[in-house]
Amino acid sequence: MSTSIYSPASDRYPNTVGYQNCGKSGLLLPRISLGLWHNFGDVDDADEALKMIHYAFDHGITHFDLANNYGTPYGSAEKNFGKIMKSDLSAYRDELIISTKAGHDMWPGPYGDGSSRKYLIASLHQSLKRMNLDYVDIFYSHRYDPNTPLEETMGALSDMVKQGKALYVGISKYPLSKAREAYRLLRENGTPCLINQDKYNIFTRQIEQNVLPLAEENGVGFIAFSPLAQGLLSDKYINGIPENSRAAHSYGFLQKSQITPEVIAKISELNEIANRRGQTLAQMALAWCLRTPEVNSVIVGASSVKQLQDNIDAIQNTAFSNDELWRIGELG
Repeated sequence: MSTSIYSPASDRYPNTVGYQNCGKSGLLLPRISLGLWHNFGDVDDADEALKMIHYAFDHGITHFDLANNYGTPYGSAEKNFGKIMKSDLSAYRDELIISTKAGHDMWPGPYGDGSSRKYLIASLHQSLKRMNLDYVDIFYSHRYDPNTPLEETMGALSDMVKQGKALYVGISKYPLSKAREAYRLLRENGTPCLINQDKYNIFTRQIEQNVLPLAEENGVGFIAFSPLAQGLLSDKYINGIPENSRAAHSYGFLQKSQITPEVIAKISELNEIANRRGQTLAQMALAWCLRTPEVNSVIVGASSVKQLQDNIDAIQNTAFSNDELWRIGELG
């Protein structure tokens, strides 16, 4: 990593990504947030990771989204972010929204997975230590765990807020009925749910029918992950599968088998619509997610400063004609 002293851009707030209230709360989220799921682990380019964090903050991206098991090996994204926090961002802590999560596999044994009070609180303590923080702004229950009573999980989240270790709490990927119950429990505990994080993109729209209306009804914000469908909604795969792309690897969520001729044809048509709008496909896909006010922010997972810059430029045009929305909907 670079050893130069970092000084953020003085114009990082005017005319940048813009901000929106998270649900009915007073917390403003940047319209684009930076996710550290990929590209910030020990196996990744540390210099490029540092440059992306700098570039993001220089352009008004104040929200950095992590989880306990992000990075290879597990925990390395938080650890590497913690190094950057200590060396470059500690003076700007009060300008940042830092989130983390727990709920999936993290360490060996019966207490390193799930949603028990034991696991969630231990995980938060570990995350704070890795990131050199006294508190996180948002802590998520990363998934619904059918083996743990929801009262126990939500009780643990509420106690994190009451103990000052998290300012807000949220849920991620919860079934609708369990989300409704979680909202009720957290409200009764005096620590209302701030935010719901779930998958949303042109190819994955199920949340429009129930998740978004339920969140709005309860004053809960919404942030989308995978707005580019793991890179499918970019021009990366129009001519096949690039050698170093996510789909080229045998591991991960995007597999070669998903990139069928039918999918490539849809991507190509979507790319033509984007070109007519004066945008890249990735920019249009992000703008499409942000077209509705119920989506407070989208999480991008850039692998380079150039890619992050392209993502940020999506903000320049988030208006769609009815014809564009219909054609995109037909291809989604």
